[in-house]
This record gives sequence, C-alpha cells and structure tokens, in this order.
Amino acid sequence: MMVPELLLCLSLGCAASLSPSCLSAQFRRPGDFILGGLFPFGKDTVNLTARSEPTLLVCERLFTDGLIWALGMRFAIDQINNSSSLLPGITLGYDMYDTCFEALVALQPSLLFLTRNGTTGIGVLCNYTEYQPRVTAVIGPHKSDLCLVTAKLFSSFLIPQVSYGASSETLSNTQLYPSFYRTVPSDKNLVEAVVLLLNQFGWNWIATIGSDDEYGRGAQALFLSMVGNDNICIAFEGLIPTELAEPSAKKQLEDIVKLINSTKVNVIVLFSHSLQAQALLEQSIRMGLGKKVWIGTEAWMLSDIATSIPNIQSIGTVLGFVMKAGTVPGFQEYVAELFSSIQQEEFCRESREWSRVMNAEVLDTHCQQCDNVTLGDIRPMLRVSTVQPVHVAVYSVAHALHRALGCTQKACPKTAIMSWQLLHFMNTLPFEVNGQSFRFDQSHGTNTGYKLVFWAWRNGTLTYLPVGDYEQSLYILKSHIQFHTADQKEPTSECFRRCQPGQFRRIKGFNLCCYDCTDCPENTFWSSTDSTSCSPCPQQQWAPARSTQCHNRSERFLFWDEPLAMALVTLMALTTALSCVAALLFLKHLQTPLVQVSGGGRSLFALLSLALLSLSCCLYVGRPSPGLCVGQQLSFALSLNGCFSTFLPKALEIALVTEFPRCAPRLLRWVSHGRAWLVVAMSLLTEGLLCFCHLHLGPDELLADYESLPSEVLLVCDTKSWPAFALLHGYNSCLAFACFLCTFMVQSPGTRYNVARGITFATLIYFITWIFFIVIFATLRTVLRAVTQICMVLATTLGILGSYFIPKCYIIVFMPELNTADYFQNPTEEEPEVDS
Repeated sequence: MMVPELLLCLSLGCAASLSPSCLSAQFRRPGDFILGGLFPFGKDTVNLTARSEPTLLVCERLFTDGLIWALGMRFAIDQINNSSSLLPGITLGYDMYDTCFEALVALQPSLLFLTRNGTTGIGVLCNYTEYQPRVTAVIGPHKSDLCLVTAKLFSSFLIPQVSYGASSETLSNTQLYPSFYRTVPSDKNLVEAVVLLLNQFGWNWIATIGSDDEYGRGAQALFLSMVGNDNICIAFEGLIPTELAEPSAKKQLEDIVKLINSTKVNVIVLFSHSLQAQALLEQSIRMGLGKKVWIGTEAWMLSDIATSIPNIQSIGTVLGFVMKAGTVPGFQEYVAELFSSIQQEEFCRESREWSRVMNAEVLDTHCQQCDNVTLGDIRPMLRVSTVQPVHVAVYSVAHALHRALGCTQKACPKTAIMSWQLLHFMNTLPFEVNGQSFRFDQSHGTNTGYKLVFWAWRNGTLTYLPVGDYEQSLYILKSHIQFHTADQKEPTSECFRRCQPGQFRRIKGFNLCCYDCTDCPENTFWSSTDSTSCSPCPQQQWAPARSTQCHNRSERFLFWDEPLAMALVTLMALTTALSCVAALLFLKHLQTPLVQVSGGGRSLFALLSLALLSLSCCLYVGRPSPGLCVGQQLSFALSLNGCFSTFLPKALEIALVTEFPRCAPRLLRWVSHGRAWLVVAMSLLTEGLLCFCHLHLGPDELLADYESLPSEVLLVCDTKSWPAFALLHGYNSCLAFACFLCTFMVQSPGTRYNVARGITFATLIYFITWIFFIVIFATLRTVLRAVTQICMVLATTLGILGSYFIPKCYIIVFMPELNTADYFQNPTEEEPEVDS
C-alpha cells in the first residue's frame, strides 16, 4: 500500500543513536519567503520489498536523482541567502516533499502549499487577490504527468510553479497553465531536432515508440504530426506499458519487437523514460532484434539503468539529444561539505530543533531507504549537469522577488508580496545565473538548445561523445559517428528511393510511403519533395519534362526573317510585279482590239486590284495586332471584289449575246462601254457595306493561343464570327459564280479568241483555291495559319493572272499579228443569232 506522503528524510551517516529522520528538517527551513519543492525519491518501503531486486536497484537510483535535485535547490537558496546583492536582508526558506512518482502523492504536499500562511487550511474566497498561501512559489515536480496535475492547481491560485524537467508540449498552453514555467525546452523543440537529424541522414522509413505516459504519448504525437511534412514515413508506432510488473506487459513488449522486425526498419525513435526504455531494450536483446540505429532522448540516454543492461552494445548505434546545461560552480564542494557535517553531533542537534518547529505543521512520514546513502553513492551523478535546471528555477523566482520588492544592491524593503505579483516579472524580464542569461519565452519555457550525443564504446566503457549541436538548426560531425555497419557508415532506412528534382511520387500499393518516382510531364513542374503530383505551369509559362520550374513563353508568329516568310514575300513581290507589268502592257496597248475586248480601262482597274491583293500578304507577316487582324479580311475582300466586279459586265455581256440574243440589243447598253463602270461601282459599294456589317457582327480578333504549341504562345488572328466571315466573302463567291455561269458554256469559232474562257478558268481556280483554304483554315492552329492565308491570296492572284491576263500579255508581246479586230471581235459587234 502506498504511503500518502513521504517527507524527505535523510539519515546520511548520522550516529546510530540518532533518529533516521535527523536530516529531515535540513530540507525544511523557515524564512521570509518559502519555496515549495517537489522531488522524486522513490517508492515507499512496503512496495520496494514486494518487488524483485532489479526494481529495488532502480528505486535506489531514482532516489539518488531526487536527492541531487533537492540538494541543488538547497544549494541555490543558500547562495541567495548569502548574497549581498540579490535579496539583501531577505531570507528564503524551503519546504521539500517527495512525490514518489505518483500524482496522488504529489497532490497532498501541493495542497499543503496552498494553505493560508500560518494555518493548515485553504480559504474558500471569491477574491484571492490578498490571499497569501504558505509558499511563494513551487519548484518542481520533475515529470510531465505530475505537472499536469499540480500546474492546474497552482494556476488556479496564480502561484508560480517552475519545473526542472517537465517537457510536455501540453504545458506550453499558457491559457490553461498561466503560472507554470520550466527551465527545460519543450518536447516541440526536441522533436524538431529529431526530424532534422532524420532528414540529414536520409532516413525516411522508421519506427517510433514511446512510453505510455504523458511524456511518451505527447512527444510521439508531436513527432507524428511533424514528420508528415518532411517526407518521413512511419512504419510502426507503439507504446511501452508503464506498469511493467503486470503480466500483460511482457506480451506487449514482445509484440512491439516482432512488429519492428517485420517492418524491416533500421532506425527507431524512442521517446521514453529510463524504466520503459530498459524493458524494451532488454526484450530486443532477448529476441535477437538485430542492430539498429536508436534515436533517444535525455530521459533514458544518460541513465545508468539503460547502460547497465547486459550485452547492451549489441543493440547497434545509439544517438540522442540531451539538453544543453552547464555545471553549477561550487555544487560538488557544497555536497561534500554537507556529507561531512552530518557526521557531527551539532548537525543532528540542529536537525532536531528544526524538526520540533516544523513538525506541528506538516505530516511526518519517514523514508526507510534514505538510511544507506553515502557520498560515494551520489558522487558520479554530481558530474552530470542535471542540477542546473533546478538551480536556474530557484534563481528565476529570486530575481522575480528582487524586482517585485524593488530591491537595491544594499537592501530589500520588508513588504508583503503576493505570489501572483511575481508572474509579471517572470514573464517579461531576463535574469542571469552564473554569468549566463536566461529568459522565459511566450510559452514560459527556456530553450537552451540540445547537444547530439553518441554512445561511444571504448574497451567496454561507455562515453557520451558530443557529435552535434542544435539551436534552430542542426549541425552534425558525421565523421565522429561510428555506425554499427561494416564500413561504419550510416545505414539506409528507406521504403522508397528519394525522388530526384523534377520527379513526383507515384504511390504503389496501399502504403503511402512506398512509391515510384515518375518524371513530371511537359508544362508541369516539381514543387516539393513530398509531392504526389506535379503542379501545372501558369498559362503564360511552360516547362519541359522533369522540370523544377516554369519558364516564360516566347511569342510565336510568322517572323519576317523566317525562310518560309522570306520565300512567300519574294513570291508576293513577283506576283505584284507581274500584275504591274501586265497593267503597263495593257496601258500601252489600251486601244488595241485585245485590250478593248478584255474590258479596256476596266482591265487596268482589275490588274491594280490584283496588285493590291498580292500586297495585302504583308498584313500576315510580323507580329499581329488587333488592327491588322481586322484589315486582313477587309483588304482581301475589297481587292478581290475590285477584280471580279470588272469581270461581271464582260460575263453578262457575253451571256446576253450568246444566250439571250433577242434581249441583247436592249440590255447590252447597261453592261458595256461607260455604264459598265456603274456595275463595277455598285459591286464595290455592296462589298463595302458588307465590310461594315462584318465589323459590327464580329471582325477577326487577336488570339493568344497557349494550347497549340508546347513552349510558345501562338499569336493568331482568330475568326470571331463565322457568319460574318461568310457574309464578307460570300458576295465575292456569288460574283465569281455568276461569272462562271455566264461564260463556261460559251463557244467561239476557231478563228476568234474566246474571251469567255479566261473568265471561266479564273473563277474556277478561285473556287478550287477556296475549297482547300476553308478546310485548312478552319482547323489549323499553328503559325501555318498565316502561311495558308498568304498562299491562298497568292494562289488566287496568280490563278487569275495566269488564266486571264498572262495569255493576253503573251499575244501582245510575242504574237502581235493576232492583235486584230477580226481575231478579237467584241461580242457586241457580232450579229445575234436568230431563232429558227
């Protein structure tokens, strides 16, 4: 059965005639301000005798830890009381109790601390502003589990509580625990350091195990929440039972080791206290788990319990983080002097006097295992820097008292200070201990950083070898670490290979941590190491396959210096020159029968229109603009209409003479001679009105096409409205069709020139060109769209020139003898045929 409360009673070599509790009062001393202390000194005697011998040794070891922490608090208070500058004229007292590692046991002295000063009762008040409890502040306890119980209690009364070992991140919530402070970093800092360590060695397939208590569960939960963002996968997570004496505990440990072995991980992260870590390591050795990399924490890394396990070297490589803490100057000498003084009668007499003063106010329960502790038992632990957090905790309260009282270098006013009044000074101001500056951060912790420690075995002796440092970033001396592998290099622990830049993870199977690396396709890029897909580039950018970034697209259109564009422009220049030469020949021989039968002055107008039509090809070369896009279709339609409008009177004239001879005399005057120009003007006016309609219904617009080309943006003139396009060019098609119908059946005697044949072939070539053009133009989405339009313009122009004008120029130049009235007789001069 557990004793409700264990007073710290130390019979450290007193005379046999003295009571075993002769030193108890040495850890309870009156003063102007009392500091409460909660330290773990082990289980009570009944429980110890009921357990196996290894457990008894464990309890003795834990008792030694608690003794050192308690001595560290007493040493700090004695230093402060002897100081002439920190609290001059003020005496600090202390009242220390054993927590027995049990929350219920720690609760009873905590309630005692809350009693009104000078009484043993807790006042039930509406306002605790003037309430002065028994203690001004509390130092401890060590474990997070106990602090979660006591911190809520002390926060209700706003009594400062400074822990020297509780690292749970839950305690960082200053809303729930406004008066809780700690002189150690929180688990969040520790977990961040562990994640950085895993990343530096490339270990992304690991197991994590924690003790089934607040420390283990909290640290493991933080770790699991962080590794997901760092490309680290958890193969197995487990908890070690706290009650190791229960029958089910062994079965749970066996299951944990089996699951670790089945996952084939090479790295295990262990967040555990020393007892649970010892049980797991022993079970791993018994079951032949094999050598692994164990990443530990200070809770078990520096414990003699773990290092004293038989065959502990066979577990593999042990790395871990321990808090940065320096030694406390003068502490070892202080403890040695104390152990020397307890041999004297004066020491035990003073203890009995203090005991008579204090025993009336506290429970008097003795600790039997305290009787056999000697200086030799604790001397090895005096070299470890675990006492500094206790030392700093006491000084933090002392500095807050110094500021709250308004002390000077010579004296402190004797005024009453409420516990809650210290919180402001603890929150805001830094304090100095042994030349080192400390300050509580926003979560009421002191992040002093960590050292990375490696278990180095030399001739069977363990050395804690510092191999790294962590303060916001991690620095590792990898050359100082000798791993358990054959080449002493770090082992791999991966379910997958790390993807290279430009590759994304393609999950395979059901485990999200196992995947293949796949190259990012074009126009996507690799955004982060844990991406399961590639991010698409913005519309105005592009990326090649397996790219890590996007690039700005370049503009693509038909450049003037492109070979294809230069060839087309050259052909355009030749076509324009051909039209101009033909016009000059016709102008020079304007009065000859050949030119007159071809239309006379209207032929010159047709050739000028063809020259303008070929020149319009320049609108399709170079960077397009909205204005150019509108001008392309309008220039083509008007120029072509200028040519076809001159063919229409001649075609109608031929049709009237050949097909409607009775009506010809009456109607020919409307399509010949000067009135033929009226037909041309009406045709151009009609086309002009259709151009106006085209502008309002939907002219061509500049389109930036990001889809057609992989790395460029295609600038094209896009047809906004196909009905408007059809309306604009449909009229020219109607003119060409009318000319074709009027001329394609006309026959001429062999001794006469067939004027109609030229118009027929010209319009036929136009239709053939347009059939191919429409099919290609409607579907093409490349720079060849402009090329197609140029080719269509040139093909139409050359077709008309080649079928209608070039043969006549050939006769003018090379066969002038045929340029006679008999060979080129005007259809209007022929006698109409009479119906039989």
